[in-house]
Amino acid sequence: MSRKTILAGNWKMFKTSAEARQFFSQLLPLITPLKPDREVALGVPFPSLEAAAAAVADSPVAIGAQDIFWEDQGAFTGEVSGPMIRAAGATAVIIGHSERRQLFGETGQWVNQKLRAALRAGLAPIVCLGETRAERESGQTFEVLGRQLAEGLAGFAANELAPLVLAYEPVWAIGTGLTATPEQAQETHAAIRQWLGRHLGPALAADLRILYGGSVKPDNVARLMSQPDLDGALVGGASLEAAAFARIVNFDD
Repeated sequence: MSRKTILAGNWKMFKTSAEARQFFSQLLPLITPLKPDREVALGVPFPSLEAAAAAVADSPVAIGAQDIFWEDQGAFTGEVSGPMIRAAGATAVIIGHSERRQLFGETGQWVNQKLRAALRAGLAPIVCLGETRAERESGQTFEVLGRQLAEGLAGFAANELAPLVLAYEPVWAIGTGLTATPEQAQETHAAIRQWLGRHLGPALAADLRILYGGSVKPDNVARLMSQPDLDGALVGGASLEAAAFARIVNFDD
């Protein structure tokens, strides 16, 4: 089965609502019409969700949040729920990004609860996983990824995970300028797909899209996307500049 490529951006803690509107006014003319074999999404900060969603209305671009809380409402100061994210116009959400895990102590159990909340709210979840440089150098990559998958997907049946997208983001390649070689990325994506096949069945493993994240740029995206198990990219810094992100979205097959 042919899996449609997703080019997703993650703005992290950048861009006000006004800056978001300006970005999309520049981006949309550069990627329209969108190539039919791909999708585009941007993960934007909570305060900019409504402005971003309005700016891309009637376009092929989807808007996502960068985090979610697992309860729909309650006394949880500072948290944002799935229904709030949907009401702001977003249709997707990034869960378990390495910065959330490393800087804020996010656990596999939290990822699991947030995934359930996203699905309950009708949001397409992009669940991130990845190893540190020390873990890769000590040969623990596949052990670490297997543990993250087992914790994050615990209790789910394959049919519940149809909307799920995974994003493999080697922590050592995020914001460092280092990038996994296409061969390294392919080996790891294939291992993730094999894990899915063993634990959730071959149908889900064949259909589920796995993105690569880690210093993806206009000059390396085509080589990365040429690998059979890479179904798109989760782009950080290069998604902040409209022309650069447009070049990623429009990469030549």
